Amino acid sequence: MGLLKDIVTTMRPKQWIKNLLVFAALLFAGRAGQWPFAWEAIEAFVAFCILSSAVYLLNDSLDAEADRQHPTKCNRPIAAGRIPVYEGILLAVTLALMGLVISYIVAFNFFITAVVYLALTTAYTLVLKRIVIIDVLAVSLGYVLRAVAGAEAIGVEISPWLVICTLLLTLFIALAKRRGELVMLEENATNYRKILEEYSPGLLDQMIAVVTASTVVTYCLYTVDDRTLQVVGTGNLVYTVPIVLYGIFRYLYLMHQHKLGGQPDQLLLSDIPLLSAVGIYTIVVGVILYAAR
Repeated sequence: MGLLKDIVTTMRPKQWIKNLLVFAALLFAGRAGQWPFAWEAIEAFVAFCILSSAVYLLNDSLDAEADRQHPTKCNRPIAAGRIPVYEGILLAVTLALMGLVISYIVAFNFFITAVVYLALTTAYTLVLKRIVIIDVLAVSLGYVLRAVAGAEAIGVEISPWLVICTLLLTLFIALAKRRGELVMLEENATNYRKILEEYSPGLLDQMIAVVTASTVVTYCLYTVDDRTLQVVGTGNLVYTVPIVLYGIFRYLYLMHQHKLGGQPDQLLLSDIPLLSAVGIYTIVVGVILYAAR
């Protein structure tokens, strides 16, 4: 049972929340109430959970030595030596193949997107995470591919606005994570993640400021764009702007005032106001979109 628990832990089920982006196209296309489309989205979600777990296992296997320098990641099963590195890599390959098989069953275009996602995240683990700026852009593109994959799974055209908003918002989170790691690890930061020596809190604050403003402006433009009004059938999405602003400001508050942000998945699940903002936003968008149809 101990080994099974370690394997599940290494698969990081708590981070599967990131794959909820797969459902974005289903929600904004107004097809969440249609079971055939909902089922395809669920299958796509499962496929990405398996694929992302494969990447986590590969990452933990290759970064075991670096993770031992981190105050919390040193307790991960592979870093702690409870799972041998070669077993972690073997399990990663097995999960990757499983995820790709499911992806192929869902839809061919979805399968292609899944392959690109797997290639990008593997390239990130091997090379891209060591290249300044490219590292955070690669992380953001991984999220964009989740959103694109969700659209491919249900056979709808993804909105360019959804792509841009996803890219900017996740870039904001990725930059905040880098800042959080610098602040939390201090002088040990570069021992854990070599690329952190290329960043500084001041540089990251400037990048975050640019991306934050761009995210808010882009989302505002999306809510009033003619294409959005035609697809959605209402201009009421503009009323969700205050919720988006609160969510972003709350994240910035936690990052600066409480020195959080280094682990965004845990932050989202543990901070009740932030989690409530996400829930309220989802409910309000659902009511606006489906009441207009």
